[in-house]
Amino acid sequence: MCAKSKNISHEIVDVENGSMNGPGYLEVYGARVHNLKNIDVKIPRNKLVVITGLSGSGKSSLAFDTIYAEGQRRYMETFSAYARQFIGSLERPDVDKIEGLSPVISIEQKTVNKNPRSTVGTITEVYDFLRLLYARVADAHSYNTGEKMVRYTEHQILSLIAKQYNDQPITILAPVVKARKGHYRDLFEHVRKQGFIKVRVDGKIEDITFGMRVDRYKTHDIEIVIDRIVIDESSGERLKKSVQTALKYGKGVLMVLEKQTDKVKHFSRLLMCPSTGISYDEPEPNTFSFNSPYGACLHCNGLGEVSEIDFKKVIPDNKKSIKKGGLAPLGEYKNNWIFKQIEAIGDKYGFNLNTPIGEISEEGMNTILYGSNEVIHVKNEYLGVLSSYSLNFEGIINFISSQDNENATISIKKWVRGFMNRVPCPECKGARLKTESLHFKILDKNISELSNLDLIELRKWINALKDKLDERKQRIASEIIREISTRIGFLLEVGLDYITLNRTARSLSGGESQRIRLATQIGSQLTGVLYILDEPSIGLHQRDNKRLIEALKELRDVGNSIIVVEHDKEMIMSADYIVDIGPGAGRKGGAIVGAGTPDGMKDCKTITCQYLSGVMEIDVPATRRPGNGKSLNLFGATGNNLKNHSPLVQSKDWKISIK
Repeated sequence: MCAKSKNISHEIVDVENGSMNGPGYLEVYGARVHNLKNIDVKIPRNKLVVITGLSGSGKSSLAFDTIYAEGQRRYMETFSAYARQFIGSLERPDVDKIEGLSPVISIEQKTVNKNPRSTVGTITEVYDFLRLLYARVADAHSYNTGEKMVRYTEHQILSLIAKQYNDQPITILAPVVKARKGHYRDLFEHVRKQGFIKVRVDGKIEDITFGMRVDRYKTHDIEIVIDRIVIDESSGERLKKSVQTALKYGKGVLMVLEKQTDKVKHFSRLLMCPSTGISYDEPEPNTFSFNSPYGACLHCNGLGEVSEIDFKKVIPDNKKSIKKGGLAPLGEYKNNWIFKQIEAIGDKYGFNLNTPIGEISEEGMNTILYGSNEVIHVKNEYLGVLSSYSLNFEGIINFISSQDNENATISIKKWVRGFMNRVPCPECKGARLKTESLHFKILDKNISELSNLDLIELRKWINALKDKLDERKQRIASEIIREISTRIGFLLEVGLDYITLNRTARSLSGGESQRIRLATQIGSQLTGVLYILDEPSIGLHQRDNKRLIEALKELRDVGNSIIVVEHDKEMIMSADYIVDIGPGAGRKGGAIVGAGTPDGMKDCKTITCQYLSGVMEIDVPATRRPGNGKSLNLFGATGNNLKNHSPLVQSKDWKISIK
């Protein structure tokens, strides 16, 4: 069937079925938003509907600026007057009436989250379930030795000490300081007041004296001497109390010093390395979150990258002199205090403002770049007097670094970032997490390594868990694995098999972002909702188009209405109903020129219908433009999934060399 507008204002007549009145339709009357010409349209509910037409004809004006805007406005009106005063009110779209409107969810291209902390994993919640999986079944490994961490109950600790040190004199210690600097005077005084008389400082047992302290600039290990005891049959109760006291003051960790060999062994109720004694806190989901202080790398705050000054940007040409702008942050010479201080530095290190930067000594450049507080002696060439003053010069590099903070103005931040590059964090190597978090592993993979797998490889790894985990872990992880596998399946359905969980949201294209949100909505299992999408097939390979269409139909089949603004022929022909807007763009558009099923639309005379029916088509040109013979060369391309070793791609008309 084909619906044609009787006039350009509103009445739409279905030439095959006549009236479309009924409860099964979304009815729009008198829409005049942007270039829409007072149109009426009735769209069947619980169907896959495609709105098509020329670019600029009014498709988005109908779908987003009229239908979605009204749905959003009605939702906001359900809030109390008190709540609306904080969130504001939405303007009613220029339309007479809309009936049959369901709750509306818009999935647009322009809604990509620019937050650097937002990734594919966090958007889809797959990463949240991975965090839960690692918190429950991962094995901890020591970041020093790689050994598997162990933990003991109090009863096991007593049994191990009694068995390993039978008939031997031992010292039970409670570690309170591990490889930290400080004088610890307050700690020693607190321990003394608790009734202890000895401590072990850096491997040496000493009496606690009043006012005792250590070198604050050195790194120290300090343990409280809890008890000295010989393990035999009569020492059971005493050993038990000593172990309890040591675990209390050592916060779950104790050390046993064997008197004869002077060897130390660690025991812990926490996860602990059996060789070095380092311990981890019990893992929780936040332990693996780069958006939480419990899991984020301390150096980059969970961003995976840091700002680093690029010396080539600070000194773009070392053949230039400082006076001619050789130092880019300063520019050319100005009569101000900065250049005066650099002149004073030059008097000491034997250069002036006209000296090429490449000829300035290393000591002189270090002073210019990193500053100095030394005393400068300057001789007045006219009076012959030697004067001295303290040089308080911060240094160009230090100044740029100090301005890179949250309190700086937008203009200062822009100026600073002109001399800096974003580089992978040297501590976490871009993994975003603390060292401890990266040493919890399942099947020899940490959570960051999993996030770097594409979704196909990740699904294979997840499916393999069912057979490779022991029985206890399988019982714990079964529901988590099912949730992860289901969500990955939704992402694969919409053609995102190549993507990784650690991919940042701001690096996604509009089409990728839409399909991720679509997969999330499929997983939510909502019904009775109207979804409006904006060209979700953009950037999608043709072979994956059918998978996207099937995903939309799946969303429809559970009881939802789908409206898609689209140009893709395969998507249009797969729709249950088509609304064609035109006949032209801008002022020449804004009218309903056709409405009906794909088969019924083939008889219409609109541009869209003629292409759908094959009357019009775009022929492949017999000859192409010759080009200018030049090529574009890309070297070392590694962004996202680029592998840095793509082969040379050529055709007879153009070529791109990628090495």
